[in-house]
Amino acid sequence: MSDNYKDILSHLSTEMDQETLLLYLQGKLSPEKKHEVEKQLLKDEFDEEAVEGLEEFKDKEQLQYMVEMLNRDLKKKTEKKKKRREKMNIKDQPWIYVSILILILLIAISYMVIRKMLMKD
Repeated sequence: MSDNYKDILSHLSTEMDQETLLLYLQGKLSPEKKHEVEKQLLKDEFDEEAVEGLEEFKDKEQLQYMVEMLNRDLKKKTEKKKKRREKMNIKDQPWIYVSILILILLIAISYMVIRKMLMKD
């Protein structure tokens, strides 16, 4: 899985990187750059709502730390799910094919033996 999917802020805006977004939320951008970011956020309602939620943080300096924590947790959870899915997948194993072949042969031989026994009677 791409690490980009495991980054909590990576898909808020395709035209804006995470660092610019964090600087915007911390109020460290120039007025021109701030206006440009706001204009990009207005293009998508989801992006706008997400940024509004992030603006609710009281300590803007801790925002970077919170994002890193969320990213770490997200990566852990996606790795767990990926490992669980891999465990559930049946891999191509030759012993499965050999077992199926032996089972089919046993069924065929049993059928022929039973049929011969019935014909003798």
